[in-house]
Amino acid sequence: MTELVVLADSQGRPAGTAPKADVHTADTPLHFAFSAYLLGADGRLLMTRRALSKKTWPGVWTNSFCGHPGPGESNEDAVRRRAAEEVGIDPADLGEVQPVLPDFQYRATDSSGVVENEICPVFIVTLADGATFTPNPDEIDSHDWLTVEQLCAAVDAAPFAFSPWLVEELADQRLRVGLKASRT
Repeated sequence: MTELVVLADSQGRPAGTAPKADVHTADTPLHFAFSAYLLGADGRLLMTRRALSKKTWPGVWTNSFCGHPGPGESNEDAVRRRAAEEVGIDPADLGEVQPVLPDFQYRATDSSGVVENEICPVFIVTLADGATFTPNPDEIDSHDWLTVEQLCAAVDAAPFAFSPWLVEELADQRLRVGLKASRT
């Protein structure tokens, strides 16, 4: 089945769809996506390293998971779907999907010339205590759990090791405050 992404016009309104495989090029159209930060019961964040087979930013450390809402799919449903597909988490083990940067948008070009051009709201999601998961190796090369302070220090020290969207998202104090507040 062909995965479709929802394209956006310059006003941020849906403007049709296109196959995901065809969208990410050197001339990527503006489209809808999301980023999610998963907090464990102990308050630490799940950080993931993108699989080396990924078309954009292979092998780069990033937030817990990302994705694109499909046509007619809410962001919350897309977050729950991608948590299962990418990280192998049972959606029943996820708490509330909390928007923290609802208006985030970015454009970035990776070293191969592929462009990301996304309206990309950012969410914080909590994982139930004792929940297990199995990351999809086609999506995630490796993972680790960090405190918010450890993540901020790592990004401040070596921003080039992280996805550009994570660096931009974390520069917004609303995300840092939201992550700290969500873990208490």
